[in-house]
Amino acid sequence: MKNLFEAATAEEVRERLVRLRPDSERQWGKMNPAQALAHCSSALEVSVGLKSPPRSFIGRLFGRLAKSSILSEKPTAHNMPTDKSFLVSDDRDFEAERQRLRGLIDRFAAGGPAGCTRHPHSFFGPLTPTEWAELNYKHLDHHLRQFGV
Repeated sequence: MKNLFEAATAEEVRERLVRLRPDSERQWGKMNPAQALAHCSSALEVSVGLKSPPRSFIGRLFGRLAKSSILSEKPTAHNMPTDKSFLVSDDRDFEAERQRLRGLIDRFAAGGPAGCTRHPHSFFGPLTPTEWAELNYKHLDHHLRQFGV
């Protein structure tokens, strides 16, 4: 499975980010492109240890079981529920959010496994650095596909 520790995969995501436009039409969901970029940045902030949200109750019950289905080759399903702390509903500056996300992708990829958080994921629980890298790729891929890039 692709992961953000792979240089070619990180570059693929960066190239897709360049093709995203403020007026890119969403295929599903409620966020606009700038909000999706901010949402993806929030998730990467957890991966690099800038944020440490607590485990959710539902995650404690079902997270471990759901992890294997999410961390598979199959693309993430549309309209999956999101932790409330990652929801973005306010207006955002598209270019500022794109640059912030690009910086976080670069930081995560350059940090490699040693730069990855040891804090458990709020839903899935403990993840290895490789699982974080796979999950980050899948999450970014999901939202880039949401806007056709």
